[in-house]
Amino acid sequence: MAKEKSATKKLVKIMGIIVILLIVVGVVAKYAGWLDGGPAEKEVETEIAELRTITQIVSATGRIQPEIEVIIRPDVSGEIIELNVKEGDYVREGELLLRIKPDLYVARIDELNASLLTQRARMEQARAQMLQAEVEFLKNKELFDRELIPDLEYQQSLNNYEAQKSNLRASEFQIESAKAQLRRAEEELQQTVIRSPENGTISRLAVESGERVLGQAQTAGTEMMRIARMEQMEVVVDVNENDIVNVSLNDTTIIEADAYPNRSFEGVVTEIANSADVSGTGQADQITNYQVRIRISTPHNLELAGSEFIVMNVNEDPAVNFVPSFKPGMSANVDIKTNTARNVVTIPIQAVTVRDFAKDEAPDSEPADSTTNQESSQRSSGIINEDFRRVVFVNQEGVAKRYEVETGISDNRHIQVMSGIEAGAEVITGSYRILSRELEDGDSITIKSQN
Repeated sequence: MAKEKSATKKLVKIMGIIVILLIVVGVVAKYAGWLDGGPAEKEVETEIAELRTITQIVSATGRIQPEIEVIIRPDVSGEIIELNVKEGDYVREGELLLRIKPDLYVARIDELNASLLTQRARMEQARAQMLQAEVEFLKNKELFDRELIPDLEYQQSLNNYEAQKSNLRASEFQIESAKAQLRRAEEELQQTVIRSPENGTISRLAVESGERVLGQAQTAGTEMMRIARMEQMEVVVDVNENDIVNVSLNDTTIIEADAYPNRSFEGVVTEIANSADVSGTGQADQITNYQVRIRISTPHNLELAGSEFIVMNVNEDPAVNFVPSFKPGMSANVDIKTNTARNVVTIPIQAVTVRDFAKDEAPDSEPADSTTNQESSQRSSGIINEDFRRVVFVNQEGVAKRYEVETGISDNRHIQVMSGIEAGAEVITGSYRILSRELEDGDSITIKSQN
């Protein structure tokens, strides 16, 4: 009886081991594709390569500022006794902005006028002395010619006459110097009255009536205010060195301001810097950018620009009644339209991936020579040179076929294919994990149904 129980236990153990082995073999067979006669199919997404017009976009961020902004600084120092504008006011060329206390400059003019009169009196005195010396010289010359006076006396009268003529010329020069100082003082008095150099809006006011300002000819004086053409705004952006080669003057742009998230505006590239702004010099994350200025061509800030600008810039289409009001310092995103290719083969950007062709095994028909053996040795040791190329996988009756492609320009969604595939090809676009890592030439695929 005990022997029968022992045999039964052994049989149960053997049966359990067999069942476990069958389960393991079944799982392996399922994933290896043995059960359906081939490798497991990969589920992918596809899209048809089409002919379309594609425009390359260079994106950048920056800030809005006036194209023309004049900083008003005083040429003379003093106290502001009259301030006729406030921030946001629209002013016209020649309009009075402020006055600086003129008392010191009026007193300086009075002082220089008195000095000028003194110099003129001295000049008349020098003229009289010169005439007297001339008379004495002519008399002594006549006596010397008759040999009635010695040579020494004659030379003394001659030297005195020449000296008095020099004194008269010096007096004349001193008068010219006094006149120049007087003109300068009068100019400084005029500079106490500051007027607008052009039409524009007071975009910044940094002083108040009663404050003292500093003005010097050699250095920049106190910044009092800024006058800007608010209806002529621009966006200043930094473009990376890799993209700047694609940007040209007069390229059109699409501008999106953070202040107007649901609207876009038009612009045009007006200036591209020739010198770079380098940050992080000498570091691994060094960045080289070039400043690009983009004029906002969509009419804006018309209520700040005077009635004549409203008449000139307002859109004639009654359906377009929105006019943005931009302020200096606003953030903006810019898409610069650089190159355009028309009627070219395009595919989604994500369809293009890279493969290392150096990892491809050599064909069986290739003769085994020393070079092949060396490459095999390098491949086994992991030191073979990499050969990365751009490729696209195409669905051909349920099989993924790899094609090396040459690409051109791209926009935010599509990229131009210059060679490798033709329009109408069904290219594999995803998923990213399968396309970038797992998919190989000849793999079986199924198309994921798109709801």
